[in-house]
Parts: sequence; C-alpha cells; structure tokens
Amino acid sequence: MKEGYFGVYGGRFVPETLVPALDELDEAYKTYFKDKAFLDELDILRKYYIGRPTPLYYAKRFSESLGGAKVYLKREDIAHTGAHKINNAVGQALLAKAMGKKRLIAETGAGQHGVATATAAALLGLECDVYMGTLDMKRQSLNVFRMKLLGARVVAVDTGAQILKDAINEALRDWTTNVKTTHYVLGTAFGPHPYPSLVRELQSVIGIEAKAQILDMEGRLPNYLIACVGGGSNAIGLFHPFLDDLDSRVNMIGVEAGGLGIEPERHAARFAGGSIGVFQGCKSYLLQDEDGNVLNTHSVSAGLDYSSVGPEHSYLHDIGKVSYTYVTDDEALRAFDELALKEGIIPALESAHAVAHAIKLAPTLASTQLIVVNLSGRGDKDVQHVANIKGVHF
Repeated sequence: MKEGYFGVYGGRFVPETLVPALDELDEAYKTYFKDKAFLDELDILRKYYIGRPTPLYYAKRFSESLGGAKVYLKREDIAHTGAHKINNAVGQALLAKAMGKKRLIAETGAGQHGVATATAAALLGLECDVYMGTLDMKRQSLNVFRMKLLGARVVAVDTGAQILKDAINEALRDWTTNVKTTHYVLGTAFGPHPYPSLVRELQSVIGIEAKAQILDMEGRLPNYLIACVGGGSNAIGLFHPFLDDLDSRVNMIGVEAGGLGIEPERHAARFAGGSIGVFQGCKSYLLQDEDGNVLNTHSVSAGLDYSSVGPEHSYLHDIGKVSYTYVTDDEALRAFDELALKEGIIPALESAHAVAHAIKLAPTLASTQLIVVNLSGRGDKDVQHVANIKGVHF
C-alpha cells in the first residue's frame, strides 16, 4: 500500500507551505518511535501520569438488564483528564518537544482534546493555543474553563457552523503561518499524512490492553468490539490490534452520529449519507452536496458532529473488516441515562452512542457472547448540556 494511503483513502492534500512541516513530522515519527529513550519516557508517562492500563470492567448489572451477551467496558473515562484523548496529546507533545517546538496548537469540538493538549503543554512547559467553535464553546463551557486553568488560550471560531470543522480550518491557518516554532496536535486519526498513522499508533494502546485483559478475564477474544466514530481515533485505537487475520472472527462495529435522522444537515453519519471527497488534508468519506460543497452536520454530541471520517475507517468499511452503523440523539441520551442508573457510570455523549448500540445488540446474542465497548470518555462535561435538553435548571 502506498505510504500515507489506506487503499484509495488518505494522502496529503495541503498548501505547499505545510509540506516541509509534514515531512519533518513524518521523519520525527519514524525516528523517535524506534528510539528506546523516547519510548521509555512515553511509557513512564502512560503509567504514572495518564494512569494506564485503564481497566476492562464487566458491567454486570447493565448486562443482566439487557439479557444476552456479557458487556465489558474499556474504561478510557478513567484516564487522566477523563478521555482517551490524553493518549494522543501526551505522545504528540513529547514528540513536539523532541523536535524543538516551543508551542502547541490544537482544535477541539467536545473540548476533551483541547483539555488533553493543554494538559500536555503544561506538563512539558510548552505554550498552547486551542481553536474551538463558538457553538461548541457554549455546549462545553466547563472544558473551556479547564483549558484556561491549564494555561491555554482558547481561540473562539465564529465562522461557518462554529463547530469542529471550522476550528480545524483556523488551526491549519495558524500552523501555515507558524510552522517553524509550532506543532499542530491534530486530535483524531484524520488529516494529511502522517497524522492518521501517528494518532492510530498512540491510541492503539487501548486495543493492545483490551486484548490482553479480555484474554486474562475470559480466556478468549471478544465476539464484538463497539466504539463511537467521529474522526475515529478511539475506534481505530480499539480495533487496530484486533485486525490481523487470526482475529478476523472478532466483529468490529463503529457507531456514527445519526443525529435527528439521515437527512442532509441533520446528522453526521458519513457512511450512511456521505460520498468520497477531499477535505482538510485527506481523501475519505465526506458529507457533501452534488457540487462538492461540505454540508453542515448535527449531533447532540459535540465530538461526533464532523463532516468527514478518518481515511483508515473508510478503507476498513470498503473491505468489510469493520461494520458501521449510527445511533440517533434520542438513543444516545437514553443510553447516557441507562449506564448511569445501572452502573453508576456517566458516559460522555460520544461514548453513549457506542453504549446505545450495545443496548440494541446484546439482547440478540447468546449469554456466552462477549461485547467490549470502548467507553472513550466520561460525561462530566455533558451534564449541563443534557440538563438543558431535559429542561432541568440548577
């Protein structure tokens, strides 16, 4: 397969001014991820700072309430800052410091990647600016304050739909101007090469741990893996270590945001309503009109309302290695409530999409079947937003 591509997807579609920065990043990635001292430092930070390995938890009451399969939760919500995003942010920040960069920039939708990047910048003594759409800033005001507490400057983006895709546009403009001193910590397995591979590398720790943990607890691999898919980093992190031929019997399901239904600009289900296009640095499935104009999206979850999806997911979709489905806002909100009531765990609204699909799937399976759901983040950030939806004021 051509470097930087997953089948026909991926590549590097960027202004000429960014090519040297991407070449520098690619070379650093290839060099430092073979460097024992760098990897040892990353492992120490994972263990003592991030809190890895995160547990694989058998959700007994939740499983029993559904009937059918046993449901396990990969508890990325327990990681430092409350989501899987910290795995990528710390790794990229460490790489940026090794490259001699003094400043980090990032985009964020749900705020978790922004918080994780601000955290990594504070840890390593780097400057940090985070771009965020003004609509997302309203939905995720708690995370905006967290970023500021951590010393980051949160840059409001009031162009376009004022969501994640618009924040990425502004971050890319910044990087184009400041490539010599700045590293762009892209938050998901998307964008120009080498980002999809780099982010997958840093998030694959999820699947590596989950595989070892389920073998230890059950003596066999799971029948199903389920993860929500926005850009797709938590999903590819869980799926990738299970993708080799020996593990092909493991069914993998990516869950997109069905929003208010599969009609233009009412959802973010790229595989249900999209087509192939080029967007923000790479070729992948994209929500666009007949003229190639990028469509607006909708999701109750700020982290899933992205117009495109990581190129490796598009490849895995086309070759049938991973199945992709979607969950509506209402289904995700019910799952948000149900996991809290049955397990005392409040999931992020992003993760609630994966939980919602488990609620559908588990009752259709035998009690001997095993499901692993990637609980990619905790729901503290979403409590106010959900309360507003329910009309609860406090």
